Amino acid sequence: MEPIFRTTGTLDWITILLFSSLLFIIIAKSLFYTRFLNYIILPFNNKYIYMYNKKEKLMNWFNVFFTLFQIINFSLFIFFAWSIISQPHPDHQIFGYFVILGTVILFQIIKFIFQIGNGFIFSNIKTFSELVFKKISYLNYSAILMFIANIILCYILKESKTVVYITVILILIINGIGWVTVLKNHQKFITNNFFYFILYLCALEIAPFVIMGSLL
Repeated sequence: MEPIFRTTGTLDWITILLFSSLLFIIIAKSLFYTRFLNYIILPFNNKYIYMYNKKEKLMNWFNVFFTLFQIINFSLFIFFAWSIISQPHPDHQIFGYFVILGTVILFQIIKFIFQIGNGFIFSNIKTFSELVFKKISYLNYSAILMFIANIILCYILKESKTVVYITVILILIINGIGWVTVLKNHQKFITNNFFYFILYLCALEIAPFVIMGSLL
């Protein structure tokens, strides 16, 4: 494999992005310390979900900070995977990142609108809000792994497909735990709307990972 050429300028803007995303976590921890402690053990303990599922489900600053952290690192992780595969010219790298960032933001907005829209269609906003809260919580948590992987790919193992593959597997495991929680807590609702659930699952949950996996 040809080595990936990264200029000092490239490392500079990546470092700024990583540091900026870390600031969101620091702020979230400072402002919501107890909530942060419960959240950090999310894959191993559902206490966070049970404590915060019924109140301030989506529109609260803790979720906002972690979502911003997730979007930056998710986009950066995809950028590193893309760079390893296609080895773009250094002059095109920052443009490529912002294209990826815009795509991730647009997809997540569309996905959120569809999810909440389904709540109106099925006249069950409460259930759909709980579903979205749980899935976002696990997705945002997996961004911690993306952040660690981004640091490794930027400064330590700059062209390691192994790091990318391992990170993708861990991301799938964490989000899989989230889906098990969703299925366990909403069995009746999902059973009553099974066809629409499968359609949603294939279009908005599985398809993005399949696309990303095919690129790797």
